[in-house]
Amino acid sequence: MHKLTKYLKPFTGLILLAIVFLFGQAMADLALPDYMSKIVNIGIQNGGIENAVPEAVRASQMEKILMFVGEKDRPKVVENYKLIDKSNTDYPTYVKKYPVLDKEPVYVLKENAEIEKLNLVMGKAFVAVSEVEKIKEEVKYGELEINEQNITKEQFTEKNKGMNDLIAIMDEDTVVQYAINSVKMEYKALGMNVDQIQNRYIVNIGVSMLLVSLLSAICVVFVGYLSSRTGAGLARNLRRDVFTKVESFSNTELDKFSTSSLITRTTNDINHVQMLVMMMIRMVFYSLIMAIGGIIKAIGKSQSMTWVIAVGVIAILGLILAVFSIALPKFKLIQKLVDKLNLVTRENLSGMMVIRAFNTQKFEEDRFDKANQDLTKTNLFVNRVMVVMFPSMMLIMNGITLLIIWVGANQIANSSMRVGDMMAFIQYAMQIMFSFLMMSFMFIMVPRASVAAQRIVEVLETEPEIRDPKDAKKFNNREKGVVEFRNVSFKYNSAEENMLKDISFKAMPGQTTAFIGSTGSGKTTLVNLIPRFYDVTEGQVLVNGIDVREVTQHDLRDKIGYVPQKSSLFSGTIESNMKYANENASQEDIKLAIEIAQAKEFVDEKPEGIKSDISQGGSNVSGGQKQRLSIARALMKKPEIYIFDDSFSALDFKTDSALRRALKHKIKSATILIVAQRISTIMDAEQIIVLDEGRIVGKGTHKELMKNCTAYQEIALSQLSKEELA
Repeated sequence: MHKLTKYLKPFTGLILLAIVFLFGQAMADLALPDYMSKIVNIGIQNGGIENAVPEAVRASQMEKILMFVGEKDRPKVVENYKLIDKSNTDYPTYVKKYPVLDKEPVYVLKENAEIEKLNLVMGKAFVAVSEVEKIKEEVKYGELEINEQNITKEQFTEKNKGMNDLIAIMDEDTVVQYAINSVKMEYKALGMNVDQIQNRYIVNIGVSMLLVSLLSAICVVFVGYLSSRTGAGLARNLRRDVFTKVESFSNTELDKFSTSSLITRTTNDINHVQMLVMMMIRMVFYSLIMAIGGIIKAIGKSQSMTWVIAVGVIAILGLILAVFSIALPKFKLIQKLVDKLNLVTRENLSGMMVIRAFNTQKFEEDRFDKANQDLTKTNLFVNRVMVVMFPSMMLIMNGITLLIIWVGANQIANSSMRVGDMMAFIQYAMQIMFSFLMMSFMFIMVPRASVAAQRIVEVLETEPEIRDPKDAKKFNNREKGVVEFRNVSFKYNSAEENMLKDISFKAMPGQTTAFIGSTGSGKTTLVNLIPRFYDVTEGQVLVNGIDVREVTQHDLRDKIGYVPQKSSLFSGTIESNMKYANENASQEDIKLAIEIAQAKEFVDEKPEGIKSDISQGGSNVSGGQKQRLSIARALMKKPEIYIFDDSFSALDFKTDSALRRALKHKIKSATILIVAQRISTIMDAEQIIVLDEGRIVGKGTHKELMKNCTAYQEIALSQLSKEELA
């Protein structure tokens, strides 16, 4: 998989931008539990009061508070408040907000007050005053008569050391939590609407949560767009390079990779890689940020319960490793089974007529069913394993939730944790668990995508056997169309012995050189060496006096017009197929080529003429028509050398004869090489080469071979009578 990372370089900017939006999405999602915690802790439990520093305090209450504020902190408290009474110019404004101002002066917090510095100081003072108030209610008789007039800080300290010790060990949050009830009571005493304060706080936090959720949604949209652009661009570049690489393959590489496998690698395999990249951007990066951020946030809420998250993460990782150790080998097998299914399907579709002719539909159905069942069983096995994983994960996550509630409830009872913080901790734990769950989704895709990537890399890293030389020669203009074989031998890669043995001949311009022989004698293999579909094992193939291995494939094939043994037309029109050989061809050139190829009659019969549609593979024209259009396409190129590889086999004798006469008349200066099975097709050739088991057993004209070549005589007499051969 790492070998394909270079294809991500052009999309580095998009990936980085996506990560920025993912970070924004993660931060927004991580902020929501905090807001929820605030709604519970502050909005519901504290009535919307955020800290122990009240915005206003009655003068009488301030005197009590200052009694329990240290001497160092007392000036700081006084400095941050201003006294409002009836003599103050702002009295009309404040009396509406604090109705008690009509009865006694009120201390109002200044706008630039240092709330953070005062929070703990005021909190402890409020707790102390609150405890005094409780004692006043509870104590009716005793050594100390507690009343408004004679209570002093020293007396309180002496008689209530236990309370002071308790306040001393409280952390700031706990102190503030205790003090807020006193602040709330003070607000009521001031005549403020505490319900309105609570509602306003909850609404404000709710609006903030909506805005954060909206921000998260916007980030999700942008991340989806950027990941799709990256994945689609990567797939486009991979398909382009794989297709380009396949185009450079010689027949040797095409034999190594089956057609069905190459199609699967170019489509299905690249789609798997594309999906993996998209999911990695959208899920893996997000999951990592969420997991790390969630752990940090959870620690901030309660360090003592982080072991619970560790237990959950270890359990999930153990489950994932167990599942994928079982499923991974099957993922590797699936791609091979997809290749097999594609192969069987392709053979069935392309050989449908043969299957029907031999009534083997049942056999082919069974063959397809076996390939289909093998793939289905493997997929079902993998899916069953994966199905087990998700309920197991949910069980782990629910178990972790229960564990957090059990541990958190004890801490709440001990006043070391607040309800809202426990709820936020649960959410952070779930976010961390879900992060690992999302990463497990990636583990489902990674093995299969990894196999797919390896198959793609195999194609991209396969070096064609036939390559252009570094210092390529150029064809000279002195010789045109001269083809020469010098002691050529050829062997297929998997063969034990040579297919062609010591072949030597020379084909000259303006002449027709024909090849004939029994089936399997090497005729097609021989002509395939000229355009370098294969390279010779020994000897040389020369075109215009230059070894074909010393020039570029483009320059070599530019001089050759090739009509293959199996005619192939491309979907489009007759005109587009003709222009495949020469895109700048005029209408007159196309019509002339069609006329020479004896295709004019059936083309003119079509309502749209050369604009008529051609189906994929030329399936809407007959075999003879397809051959004639293939010949016309080669004529459009106007090359120096024509190779007709058994291209007249589907033509009747009359059309065959007319076509050969037209060729001889119209392309006088070109070299014509014909592979044929029929003697009548090559009788007029200036040079006929007879092949038998890869060797030349006869060479000459028709008359010469009839006299001195037994193999040629046997072929000729098996097709024509002595009178016809004379």
